[in-house]
Amino acid sequence: MTSSNGSIMLILSSPSGAGKTTLTKKIQQKYQNFKISVSHTTRKPRSNEVEGIDYFFINHEEFKKRISNNEFYEYAKIFDNYYGTARNSVNKLLKNNNNILFDIDWQGTQQLSRFKELKLIKIFLLPPDKKELENRLIQRNQDNIDIISKRLKAYDNDIHHWSDYDHVIVNDNLEHCFSQIEKIILSEKNNAI
Repeated sequence: MTSSNGSIMLILSSPSGAGKTTLTKKIQQKYQNFKISVSHTTRKPRSNEVEGIDYFFINHEEFKKRISNNEFYEYAKIFDNYYGTARNSVNKLLKNNNNILFDIDWQGTQQLSRFKELKLIKIFLLPPDKKELENRLIQRNQDNIDIISKRLKAYDNDIHHWSDYDHVIVNDNLEHCFSQIEKIILSEKNNAI
């Protein structure tokens, strides 16, 4: 399940707050050849986010212009903001023989899956239950109560899409979840040889 140049293309998706961004960064720190596909978004940056590392922050007008120019492999509108994966940034990573990590939702995964030349490994992460998800969203202290409420409502819809993925992992313990992802990566590397 690698691209034509042998690169691994790994998608991590989950309901908001299930740990995909933390796990994505953990993979990149341990495996130097994995590069995170940095998405474009119209969302305002959070206090800890850095332009070009967490996201490329652009306005709605610019995002819509890029949609009409067909510059995205995938994009979605989530909670009034757009998120998208630029074709040129993915192609640049592949050209440099990097493995790519996608931190995207089920909508993006469905769109990326249409490009048969992209050989994707799709992993869906779930929290142990909805109550634990709510606790995590409150503890991370990044969103107001309205956004948390929207994220919890979206959870009910998000979890119905797990069957679109190659692997489903319950993130009840970060280290255990990470080791399960590592096994999948190593298995894919061995299959590519």
